[in-house]
Amino acid sequence: MKASRLATAGLAAALLGALVAVAPASAAPEAAPESATCVTDPATPKRQFRAMWISSVVNIDWPTKASQTAPDRIAAQQAEYRGWLDLAQQLHHNAVVVQVRPTADAFWPSAYEPWSEYLTGVRGQDPGWDPLAFLVAESHKRNLEFHAWFNPYRVSMPAPGGAGADISKLAPDHPARQHPDWVFAYPPAGVAGSRLYYNPGIPAVREFVQTAMMDAVSRYDIDGVHFDDYFYPYPSGTWQVPDDATFAEFDRGFTDKADWRRDNINLLVQEMNAKIKAAKPWVKFGVSPFGIWRNRTADPNGSDTTGSQSYDIISADTRKWIKNEWIDYVVPQLYWYIGQYPAADYARLVPWWAETVRGTRVQLYIGQADYKSGDPAYGPYWMNPNELSDHLTLNRSYPEVLGNVHFSAVQVKANRLGATDIYAAEHYSRPALVPAMPHLPSAPLLAPVVTDVRRQAEGVRLSWRQPADGAGPFGTATSYAIYRLDGAGRAGDCDLVDASNLVATVRGTAGDVQSWVDTTARAGTAYTYHVTALDRVWNEGPASPPRFVR
Repeated sequence: MKASRLATAGLAAALLGALVAVAPASAAPEAAPESATCVTDPATPKRQFRAMWISSVVNIDWPTKASQTAPDRIAAQQAEYRGWLDLAQQLHHNAVVVQVRPTADAFWPSAYEPWSEYLTGVRGQDPGWDPLAFLVAESHKRNLEFHAWFNPYRVSMPAPGGAGADISKLAPDHPARQHPDWVFAYPPAGVAGSRLYYNPGIPAVREFVQTAMMDAVSRYDIDGVHFDDYFYPYPSGTWQVPDDATFAEFDRGFTDKADWRRDNINLLVQEMNAKIKAAKPWVKFGVSPFGIWRNRTADPNGSDTTGSQSYDIISADTRKWIKNEWIDYVVPQLYWYIGQYPAADYARLVPWWAETVRGTRVQLYIGQADYKSGDPAYGPYWMNPNELSDHLTLNRSYPEVLGNVHFSAVQVKANRLGATDIYAAEHYSRPALVPAMPHLPSAPLLAPVVTDVRRQAEGVRLSWRQPADGAGPFGTATSYAIYRLDGAGRAGDCDLVDASNLVATVRGTAGDVQSWVDTTARAGTAYTYHVTALDRVWNEGPASPPRFVR
């Protein structure tokens, strides 16, 4: 994320008995007909992407610096991460976006890049475990999508604490030390804030960073690849990116350096998408760009804003990536308030991004500035505890807006002014399914068969079985959605359209029989349950026949 973001930086209970009624299979409703004739509650959408960024760079969120010196560092870091997953579940999130390659390094045993210093405090030091394997497995246990967040070109952070522009301070086996011609310092070495970047204009660099990132895609069961807004470095003063010689050598026929730089990043995005889909067609690819593409005064296709333009300052032609469908989702960082702010009014930018994705298969989620909430340094608007919730309310006016990602985890947890509590209560009161992506591979799912529903001291235990369908990996149930209706009967055509009756989503477990306990079920209240199967990209099959308990 850009620099301003870094500154903020055995069940054993007596059975109470059960009265169960089984309806014939023919009575099973189709899951979520999502008909226009159904009246839904906009506060409880059935599908909405909800996540927070979990930053590792300079130990913003996870792992903390304190964990590096804990008596049992591995246990401490694992406990910290589980704590973030607890928070995600508490807020009814359905995904996490975790930074696993913050500075051309790795949170997994990579054959291409050194271990990240943010694990142990020492650049290149083996932490003694595989963090990425743990991160993915623990997230999936909670049925949270895991999006691996990579920074393509950043090599170091400014000194002190980072290597700055001193290449000799990188890990001994760092590829930048083996290929010093691949990197440049910006601002120049010796200037405050100087750091190293891989040069996006060198074809071998572009190929290398893709290979390094694809190593994680190929070896781990991630659900998404996520880039933020670091491409070419953000401008610093009047310093120029030192790539004249690179342009002269690798211009590919371009005569304008700005166009050439944008094409370098276009190639990175286009090629990375192709490689991801060739290796694992179900893995999503998303980018979180700076919130302004271009201003209308510079381009008629731009937004009604006057702020910095990512098209020009960091060579990120996000609109082209959307129109060419080189990405599956986009999360613009709309870190501004609603109000009279001509440079970048949230209320002006949301409709621009909605219009930009309209007619494409690219999904739009909005990046939310939780780090600004309750911080007087960002002005009086951010001292309004309802500001973030108002953002999410405004989003409802634009059907293209399918979710939010919050920056960052420590700020979500801080809950300054009670803002997190407010938006969670008003917008995340029920679970939600991740929005489906119809262009990704899929196959029909069969309805689960609920084999038992009974009351226990802890609540109501459901058991079900998923019939084998023989449809291969794209028709295999990965998780399940559980719906609960008051009283006896069956769900009507509109009862499963929004999340008003959705009580949980749970990950599938090994074996034929699945089981889950509804700990929120009230004693003495009759309920009807339906279960649906979800594939790994959240396509939903038909609902099970109803099962009744009281």
